[in-house]
Amino acid sequence: MRFEAATEIAADVEQVWAVLVDVPRWPEWTSSVTRAERGEPGPLAVGATARLTQPKLRPAVWRVTELTEQREFVWVSDTPGVRTTAEHRLLPLPDGRTRVELAMSQSGLLAGLIGRLYGELFRRYLRLEADGLRSRSEQG
Repeated sequence: MRFEAATEIAADVEQVWAVLVDVPRWPEWTSSVTRAERGEPGPLAVGATARLTQPKLRPAVWRVTELTEQREFVWVSDTPGVRTTAEHRLLPLPDGRTRVELAMSQSGLLAGLIGRLYGELFRRYLRLEADGLRSRSEQG
């Protein structure tokens, strides 16, 4: 199962990236996350972890598996029967704006069932995150 959301933001990649990687502040700009705690201090990097609490979902620990500064990061969360991978990509546009592409995919024995049960919720959360990131980034 794969879910996606995208938006264009009237802010440059540096501004959007700064908002995106400040994970503990996510609850300030998206109602899809009520609590976000980093597992360790310092900048987001491969191997870094964060624990997210989201309405209607169990808290999950995410581990960064890929990161390219000011371009993208990917993290995964494992629960029994399901591995969830979330992608966060920034694409600079010629006019100084930024295109954001968010995606979440699931694999594992229970992925199909979870996708059917929670698919609409996942889609809504991705949309809230894209829209919230746009609003926060455009505030400057």
